[in-house]
Amino acid sequence: MRYIGVVSPPSNDDRSTRLSVRDTARRTAALVNALTAEPSPDPRAIAGILLDHGEPGPVELTAGDVAGMRTAALRLREVFAATHVDEAAEVLNRLLRESTGPLRLSSHGGRSPWHPHLDSDDEAPWGEWFLASSCMALTVLIWDGQRPPGGLCSSPSCGDVFLTVGGGPERRYCSRRCATRERVAAHRRAKAGRQSP
Repeated sequence: MRYIGVVSPPSNDDRSTRLSVRDTARRTAALVNALTAEPSPDPRAIAGILLDHGEPGPVELTAGDVAGMRTAALRLREVFAATHVDEAAEVLNRLLRESTGPLRLSSHGGRSPWHPHLDSDDEAPWGEWFLASSCMALTVLIWDGQRPPGGLCSSPSCGDVFLTVGGGPERRYCSRRCATRERVAAHRRAKAGRQSP
């Protein structure tokens, strides 16, 4: 059974729906990073990420499943690379048009709360499910925030994707560690420049 992100029955308030969309988007970012870091990701590692993000176990993935998910991750990375909301929306519209089915509701035979799906059926291949559920979550984030749902880390040694949910200044880095590393490197370059004759 594959969820879009709702792993417990939602309450009737708007906050629970937003959290499930954000949880799905967080899962998307984690999977995009893991699936694009190397050409042949380990199926056990990818299954672990799915379990960490609420997918009910057991999750057994084959190399073929992971290859399909990696193809989806490379396409989803384009959404995170968009620097303007219009560009992100164009990429998502293309992915929705080319790679997802019509919107439908599923309760997985009564085993879960009703929730939306864009994949072809409840037993769709992992790559199709990952792309469809991620597109839905990222679409809702654009709709809600009217800005790109994420970005690419500005650290030349990183390049991971990250989400831009919540308020605050525009983010350039995926983590405090990358931001600190780049500030320290810039400080060292400036210091070295002042010391050279």
